[in-house]
Amino acid sequence: MSTADGTPQRDPARLWESRVGTDLSFLLARANALSLAAAHDALAPHGLKVRQFSVLAIVADGLRPTQRELAEFLRLDPSQVVTLVDQLQSRDLLRREPDPTDRRNNVVVATPAGISLHDAARADVTLAEQALFGVVDPRQLRDLRMTLHSLAGPATA
Repeated sequence: MSTADGTPQRDPARLWESRVGTDLSFLLARANALSLAAAHDALAPHGLKVRQFSVLAIVADGLRPTQRELAEFLRLDPSQVVTLVDQLQSRDLLRREPDPTDRRNNVVVATPAGISLHDAARADVTLAEQALFGVVDPRQLRDLRMTLHSLAGPATA
C-alpha cells in the first residue's frame, strides 16, 4: 500500500515478522513496558510513580523492611531507595523507625495516610491490570504469574 504521495505506507505491525517478534527477552521487555505504562497512568492521579508505589505497597503490608531489603528486593541501587523513601516520607506516607532488632538500622513503616493512599492506588492499578491483561485467559495468566515468580522469585534473589 502507498500513501497519497506514492510513498510506501509503513505499519509497525509488520515488524512482528522479524525474529525479535518471538524473542523471549524482547517479549518480556515489551509486556513490561506496556504494564508499566498502564500502571503509571493509573497511579498519576494519586501522585505516585511505579517505584514509589512498589515501596508503599511493601510497607503498607506491614512488613517493616529496611532500606537495604527494599533495594535488594526491588533490584535498585540503595541510593535510589533512599530517594524514594525520602519522597514518600516528605508526603507523610511513611516514616523511618529504629529497627528493634538492630538499632543501627531503620525500618520503613507506612503511616495511616500511606495505607489509605496505597489502598486507593491499588484499586486503580488493579483496574488497569484487568484492562491490560483482560485479553489473556485467566488460566494462562495464572500460569504466567507462576512462571514469572519462578524466574524472579526468592530462589533467584
